[in-house]
Amino acid sequence: MSAPDVRAFTVGPVQENSYIVRAGADATRAVIVDPGDEPERLLQAIDALGVQIEAILITHCHFDHIGAVAPVAPATGAPVYCPQIERPLLADIMSWVPPGFGPFESYEPEHMVSGGERLSLAGLEFDVVFTPGHSPGHVTYALPGALLSGDVLFQGSVGRVDLPGGDWATLERSIGSLLQAYPAETVVYPGHMGVTTLGRERVVNPFLSELRDRAPRAATADSPAA
Repeated sequence: MSAPDVRAFTVGPVQENSYIVRAGADATRAVIVDPGDEPERLLQAIDALGVQIEAILITHCHFDHIGAVAPVAPATGAPVYCPQIERPLLADIMSWVPPGFGPFESYEPEHMVSGGERLSLAGLEFDVVFTPGHSPGHVTYALPGALLSGDVLFQGSVGRVDLPGGDWATLERSIGSLLQAYPAETVVYPGHMGVTTLGRERVVNPFLSELRDRAPRAATADSPAA
């Protein structure tokens, strides 16, 4: 299967990455992942690409990842897939937004995910992987050769664990499970900062030193991606 066409849009004051994902550059169906802010810009991008959005996928419900869900969902007619544990945050968003941000509109999602599901959407097969630690219900959406990782793993960093529900040991286990389950060349599309690969992060990410120490020797021999 060819690699998906993934378009990134960095939005809002927290510089969150929203993604429009489709099976190929000529595909007319797509999903949008983590529409966090600037709904008008995202809707303009959807129109410019000429795609029909079949679903809105949410990795977790921190406000910077869901702030544009309420306007984008009715504008596209797309159902929202939300982590089960974190549905209350989306359904009552302003109760969880820090001072100085928003206002955002709450939304009641159509579908819940908790990990283990396979979603057939827009000609793509997404595996939903439970990856808590940054937040209690966080999920990663996996495609062949690609991970939409939300705030689990970044280029040279990892998701913060000092917010409510965050836990470092849990996050470390989630990252370790991704490193074990997917090849080093797997492309990581994170919720903030630039695109990377699992192989690169395994070698150079300073937050993964304990995982490297516990990994089999062969697993540490990957070269960083170009």
